[in-house]
Amino acid sequence: MLHTVIFIGRSGSGKGTQARLLCERISKFDEDRRQILYVETGEKFRQFIRGENFSRDMAREVNDSGGLQPSFLACWMWSHMLIEELQPDMHLVFDGTPRSLEEAQVLSTAISFYERETPTVVYINVSNKWSEERLLSRGRRDDKSLAKINKRLGWFDDKVLPAIEYYKKNPMYKLIEVDGEQSIEKVASDILAQYEYAS
Repeated sequence: MLHTVIFIGRSGSGKGTQARLLCERISKFDEDRRQILYVETGEKFRQFIRGENFSRDMAREVNDSGGLQPSFLACWMWSHMLIEELQPDMHLVFDGTPRSLEEAQVLSTAISFYERETPTVVYINVSNKWSEERLLSRGRRDDKSLAKINKRLGWFDDKVLPAIEYYKKNPMYKLIEVDGEQSIEKVASDILAQYEYAS
């Protein structure tokens, strides 16, 4: 069976770490040695805004202010990867996508188009305070301003939580919610305990 997994959570929740751990497990237990297309839009955005043109300049302004990139641009980031890189025998793991209800709905059209069965959404739930501490401690360029961090955490509540509610109510998806305010190992264990396709 091909795996289709969407990791979602606040900035600093550890979704990237958990996504990579699940990728390692999928690879370990896949007897057919099928590849994984790992879709991580955060780094794609950081690469995008380092370029020079009108769209990149606009996106850089949004990034520098701590704002949320528009859904059309986020969809372009991951849809371009799917169109250019996805093969029929690949597992598919999304890290940090979608970031809005609109994006979640567009992503559903892609999931349906590619006939992916039993997509699983892993919601790593942490508090704003937890996220704030983790983002400040990692010291990345876009995590150094507390005002920007709080703005990002604010748009999670406004934009991303409706996407999570959409997944909870959509019978097309299986949603796993875990407490992210634990050790990396415990979070991974809690995910696997609910993820029926992990082995």
